[in-house]
Amino acid sequence: MARGCSSSSTIKVTMAERVAWHCALFLALVLLLGCCDSSETESSVMMNNNRPCDEIYVVGEGETLHTISDKCGDPYIVEENPHIHDPDDVFPGLVIKITPFIVK
Repeated sequence: MARGCSSSSTIKVTMAERVAWHCALFLALVLLLGCCDSSETESSVMMNNNRPCDEIYVVGEGETLHTISDKCGDPYIVEENPHIHDPDDVFPGLVIKITPFIVK
């Protein structure tokens, strides 16, 4: 009878080791895929910064008219948007018109 208990506990330990091994592999795979995914996202964000802005632009958190002007290539944002009375009073969600300045 003692022999049966020993065999049963050995099987339980072996099964626990297998489960732990599979969990470790799964965790490593998730971490590896997470690293690859974030680098792809960063590169796509960097590529989008080189693209001209759309004609209608929604101001994001932390943006100023100066940063938007540099990003979109429009030095005349205030003149083209009569609803902006104070250039320093720009807030997230504000909709502005963008006309990129093209040098010929």
